[in-house]
Formats: sequence, structure tokens, C-alpha cells
Amino acid sequence: MRKRINWVSVVVFLAALTGLFCLSPRGVQKLQAGFLGMIAPFLKQGSNLERQFSVFREGLKTLGQLEEDNKRLRVANKELSATNQTLRGLEAENNRLRNALGYRERARFKLLPARITVRKSSTWYSTVIIDRGSADGLRPDMSVLTEKGLVGKTQVVSESDSTVLLITDENCKVAARVEGSSEQGIVRGERAVGVGVPPIGLQYLSKQANLGPGQKVYTSGIGGVFPEGVFIGKVRKFEVRELDGYSAIDPEVDLTTIEDVFVVVGESK
Repeated sequence: MRKRINWVSVVVFLAALTGLFCLSPRGVQKLQAGFLGMIAPFLKQGSNLERQFSVFREGLKTLGQLEEDNKRLRVANKELSATNQTLRGLEAENNRLRNALGYRERARFKLLPARITVRKSSTWYSTVIIDRGSADGLRPDMSVLTEKGLVGKTQVVSESDSTVLLITDENCKVAARVEGSSEQGIVRGERAVGVGVPPIGLQYLSKQANLGPGQKVYTSGIGGVFPEGVFIGKVRKFEVRELDGYSAIDPEVDLTTIEDVFVVVGESK
């Protein structure tokens, strides 16, 4: 039975092949057209699949490019942020130096600019070192200040550097007066008992002083170390002690952040 089917297939194939050779050119074209019509949907589907695969592959490439672009943009954004921070820092420093220069020009004293070069962690509230010394005309017990107020006085002076005793140190005693009153006393630092800037206070006031918060305290000029009229700070509170009146003072200068100071080296002409 199987052999019979095979012979039938061979006969049909030979008949079709003979018919194909017997067709005219026009008949061959019609046969080709019919065959093409049969397989065209499959060819079209394959073409669409190829096109979709190509688009998908290009899409993957585009995503990779977008990721690279995103990385570059993130880096550029960080660089821009760093640049802006630097510019803001330079602007702040420029404004600070401009204010300091303006103060120097209108000050009643002859001022020598100096920069803090050393601040030891063990004595940060007590002393700092500046980059001016005896070669610049400095000597011990010269007033040190900023355009905002009093910082302290020179203590140990070498040829090119000087140690500055800050007003928060208990050994730095400043003769002072209170604006709007006849009260005078001595400003000195209090011994630190915890973390933070040691407080300063105005002592030896009269018990009737009754100073109010916000009253300004200036150097009085008594004693000759500090010139008269340098701003020290403001009254925070007043209390009566056993022997005198005492006022806690908030210093005007933030001694933890200062970088540039002036040394009073004489009277302004």
C-alpha cells in the first residue's frame, strides 16, 4: 500500500513538472504570481517582525545613550553645585573683607590687619595665634578687634607671630561702661564648666544698676590697654550679688568663627 502511494506521488510530481515546462511564459508568470500571493502574508509578517526587532534593538541603544547622558548630567550638576558653593563662599568673604576695609578706613584708631593662623582645640576659647609680630610693630597688651567688636589683646609677641588672649579668658580683664548709664565695671571671662563658649560678665557694678537686656557695653578706656568706645557686647541679664551687681554679657564677636582681625597700633591721624 505504501509503495502504491509513493508511485502516485511520483506520477503527480512528474505530471506537474511536465505541465510547468509546457506552460507559456505568460502562464509561468501567472503561476509565480499565484505562488507569491500565497506566501506574501508570511513574508509580510516576517518583515514586520524584523522591523520590530530592529526598532527594539535601536530602542535599547537609545536607553543606553540616555543613561550615559544622565550620568554626564549628574556629574555636570555636581560640578555646577560645587562652583556655586565656591562662588557664594567667595562672595561672602569678599563682603566680609569689604566691610572690614570700610571699618578700617573710618576707625578712630590706626589698625593693622592680621589673620588667625592657629587655634588649638585645648585653648580655643582662651587664645589664638595671628600672623603679625614685633617685625610689624606689635608688642604685648595691644587691643585686637574686628569691625563688629572687641576680640582680646596681644599677650606673647614673637618676631612674626603673636598670641592673642581672648575676652572669654578669665585673665583678660577689660574696663567697660554701659551705654545710657553711669555704670562702669570690669568685663572678664568665666571659667568654663561645660561645652560651648565660656560666658563673659560685667562685674563690680552698683547693686542699683538694674540693667536691662540689650543694653550695649563698650570699653571705657580706663587703664590704657583698650581704647575707649570699642563695642564688647550686650547685656543679657542683671543680678545683685552679695558685694556688687553683675551682668551677663553676650559678646558681639563670634570668637569661634573669626578668621581676620585688626590690631590697634596707634591713634588715627
